Amino acid sequence: MTLCEKMYPSNHKTVFVLDHTPYFGISCECLIEFDFTKSRGPAFIPLAPISKSLWTCSVEAAIEYCRIVWDLFPQGKLIRFVVSDTTAHTLNTWSPSEQNLSHVLAELSTMGIPARTHQQGEFSVIHGLRAAIEALCECSDIQHEKRTSLTENASKVLNRCRVICITSARDNNSMKSLKEIFQNVLIQHNKIAAGSDHLITVHHCHLVIINVYPNNVESQVTSHPPRDLSAILTTEVHSVKAGGQIASKLSNLILNHYDLGSTTVTGIPMKEEQNASSSANYDVEIFHSSAAHTSILKGNAADSALIRTQREGADYETVTLKWCTPRGCSASEMQNCIAMHRITPVDVNSRPSSCLINFLLNGRSVMLEMPRKAGGKMISHLLAAHGGEIFVHTLVTARSVLEDPPSISEGCGGRVTDYRITDFGALMQNNKLVPLKRKFDDSDTETPLSRMRSRLDRHTRYWPITISSTFIFNLKNYIDPLPALLVKEEMTDEEVVQCKQVIYSLINLETKHEPLQMPNMGQRGKGPKREEQYRIMWSELETFLRANCRTDQHNRVLNCLLECRNKSDDEKIKLEKKDDKVELDQALRELDQFGKFSEASPSEYVPRASVIRATTDSPMSPPPMSITTPPSVPSRSSLLRSGPIAGGSIYSGPRTVLDIWISRTSAEQRSRDLRQEFAGRLNGEATAGGGSIAKLYPNLKDGDRGGREMHLDG
Repeated sequence: MTLCEKMYPSNHKTVFVLDHTPYFGISCECLIEFDFTKSRGPAFIPLAPISKSLWTCSVEAAIEYCRIVWDLFPQGKLIRFVVSDTTAHTLNTWSPSEQNLSHVLAELSTMGIPARTHQQGEFSVIHGLRAAIEALCECSDIQHEKRTSLTENASKVLNRCRVICITSARDNNSMKSLKEIFQNVLIQHNKIAAGSDHLITVHHCHLVIINVYPNNVESQVTSHPPRDLSAILTTEVHSVKAGGQIASKLSNLILNHYDLGSTTVTGIPMKEEQNASSSANYDVEIFHSSAAHTSILKGNAADSALIRTQREGADYETVTLKWCTPRGCSASEMQNCIAMHRITPVDVNSRPSSCLINFLLNGRSVMLEMPRKAGGKMISHLLAAHGGEIFVHTLVTARSVLEDPPSISEGCGGRVTDYRITDFGALMQNNKLVPLKRKFDDSDTETPLSRMRSRLDRHTRYWPITISSTFIFNLKNYIDPLPALLVKEEMTDEEVVQCKQVIYSLINLETKHEPLQMPNMGQRGKGPKREEQYRIMWSELETFLRANCRTDQHNRVLNCLLECRNKSDDEKIKLEKKDDKVELDQALRELDQFGKFSEASPSEYVPRASVIRATTDSPMSPPPMSITTPPSVPSRSSLLRSGPIAGGSIYSGPRTVLDIWISRTSAEQRSRDLRQEFAGRLNGEATAGGGSIAKLYPNLKDGDRGGREMHLDG
């Protein structure tokens, strides 16, 4: 919603145009049982069901629309009624004294059921639309007060309004003609209002046309959402059945027209009307300002999705909150409330709604609680009456600034004390924006804002939000200044040497079997073992280095880590011992045809057996890296400089039998590609089965020894 729409909303003035032509006197074909007699004798004749007319359905829906509006907005929201048959009948004015249901119902009772009469003139809804535009050009009391005020904004009052026309059209062409006539009349009256001191120009009008037809008829009019017909006119069409659908459609529209929200209070205990000793749970739907849901819908997305449900038989969502133990609304039980809005029941005539309203008007209050995805419940709203009007109070569900942060676990971020608050402050300090003193040169290819965005992207490429979700950032005394140097756009040779020294020092600590000393993070129990510490540290450090590889200098640091770790892994493999008790090693030995390059001569391919590891490795130690490189590929150092090698990360999990089999078959395929194929396979005759047949000794002839000798000699 724009600022203009907030200052001058379209719902300030609304005009209902009701079609009173003879067509609306027909039945809606929605039968209602009128016989409620329970005991029927043998000669009992039941009463025939009744059916409302299109006019009755239209009037009931419009009156219910007004009831909701005037319940929630006692002032400031004006509605006028215009009835159209052979002429336009205006039932009320913009005066606050005529903005009530009693006055409107009294005027509607004089209209009667539409029927063909001897009145002069043509039956048409155009008369009512023309009178509606004339009414919109009249100033309301609020508009008149603003226009006559001695302020500089007196002449800037915008007249934004809405017209809701309930009629029945034959087809889309008739509906199009109706909208064009309305636009032409609107333009004409705007010209008249522009030259008058008492009238006000319509700056924008929202025309809502509801096409009504009986339940047993198929409508030829197509509904469509709001469309801008011109700069001052927006139209939308809704084609609905008169029996039951017109009332629900207006209920759906009122939520958008007045920015309302729906709440369903579920689990209301209520005694049965027939059996007072038993009780049942009922649901009551209420309308109120949509701002009452802001605090809970902007919270945890999982919790919000849990309470939002589609209203049955409607096109809008409702927030389901559970009835909680009622309390007396006394000063000693004041709640921390951040907002308060009027409410009104949707079905005002139902028994559950009546009981809930009377319960609240008697001075009681009701707590409403919402379930949470992680379990448990939270009281989010309070229903209470003040001065004969019922309000929904939005309670504080977030943490107060006066409270100490609790140490319990809550939310997706873990404990409140688990956030890296100090590191986040340093991140903000390092990326602070300051005004640019010099004038920006347009010839520069990169703007200061884009450079700052790229800098912020580098600093947050890998930045865990909580202490418990990172390991290396808790070891600052071991890895500094590597994190600060890696996020730079360019690195010097001296900075690369510093980063390598950090890696060498960590390798030295691991060789000496020294555990990593971590700060106390408030976790209970023992921390990870030494082997697990180094495995997590190396894995996260590699992830951090890969996320910040942008130049050759950064790649040198990553290659240093990979080379050091591969060397240490090879040394571990040499110390592994064979264990015949594990049968899996036997299968792996048959499938695993790995090789490695000799350290002395990289071009020499030396086979090795690297399958005896299931029983000698610790479950927490990093799995070794197997390089399945044939003799024809480059050396290990060149592979490491070019990036990750086949087989994934050096800290990935143990290879499965499927991985070993795939690498074996690929090695065999490469060896077949390198050697010369047999002549018989190349020159053989193809068979139907997909194979080939080659002749053995093709130069050997029967009875000709010379040919054989010549073959042997050749």
